[in-house]
Amino acid sequence: MIFVGAEKRAYTSDNGMLRLNADATLDEVPTPEILLVPGGYGVFPEMEGPIVPWIDKAHKTSTWTTSVCTGSLLLGHAGVLDGLTATTHWYWLDRLRDYGAEPTGQRVVEQGKVVTAAGVSSGIDMALTLVARMTNDEIAQAIQLSVEYDPQPPFDAGAPEKAPASVLELVRAAIAQRDPSSAARAA
Repeated sequence: MIFVGAEKRAYTSDNGMLRLNADATLDEVPTPEILLVPGGYGVFPEMEGPIVPWIDKAHKTSTWTTSVCTGSLLLGHAGVLDGLTATTHWYWLDRLRDYGAEPTGQRVVEQGKVVTAAGVSSGIDMALTLVARMTNDEIAQAIQLSVEYDPQPPFDAGAPEKAPASVLELVRAAIAQRDPSSAARAA
């Protein structure tokens, strides 16, 4: 696994809680076998950066092009999702239409070699799906067992249609506070 960035350096998440080191520059990895575009608030400043043309080029030769959460918006901006069904975090789902994609609330969507996952936790579902496609179901199940991935959430509020209205509004307000450009959707 190689973490790639515009520069070889440490990249810190928008909230400062996670730091990853880019092992290589975009130019040093022009043809990744698996392209995984992560999401989060950090994707929005990258929409006009060097990552978008790199995604477009890398997708042309990748075996798999994947995203988690709002990473799909970068895939869309690069033209990867045009004409495909795709998913992303529920709050930004409607933005996929801006890129010619048909949004769906599914947790994981496979469209040929393009695989998109909704929010953060669905990234685990996507990873297991990819392992099954690349190897077999037994290996994917062995990984699932080894990490004891057996979700039993304490609440049934993991999707907007399941969450109480007050919880939904709380999350919308919190997102709108961090992303003022989305404030209109918070209402």
